[in-house]
Amino acid sequence: MSFGEAIKSVFQNYVNFSGRARRSEYWFFVLFSGIVGFVFGFIEGVLGESMLLAILSVVVSLGLLLPSLTVNVRRLHDIGKSGWWILIQLTIVGIIPMIIWLCRDSQPGENQYGPNPKEIS
Repeated sequence: MSFGEAIKSVFQNYVNFSGRARRSEYWFFVLFSGIVGFVFGFIEGVLGESMLLAILSVVVSLGLLLPSLTVNVRRLHDIGKSGWWILIQLTIVGIIPMIIWLCRDSQPGENQYGPNPKEIS
């Protein structure tokens, strides 16, 4: 899955907590979110802090929140875990297993959350 396809897929499924998301889809969206954050930080550094830029930054961050949650849940489904495991990130120690899980390869074949997205495309 290419960068553009991954971003398009995440935004098409931005309220879809069911199904599975490939590793590339998840990590490309993380990269996209990081780039957006960097661009806003760079613009704010060059232009200085302004109320308009701050409001725009908050709106964009809120706009990326729901797609980030859904792709995270669907990524957990891809490795055979419940989406509720996303809550483990609320603990400092829970971030470590979460990163390990998000880096794992897809569970082969179909699981309780649907068919393997690698085998579909």
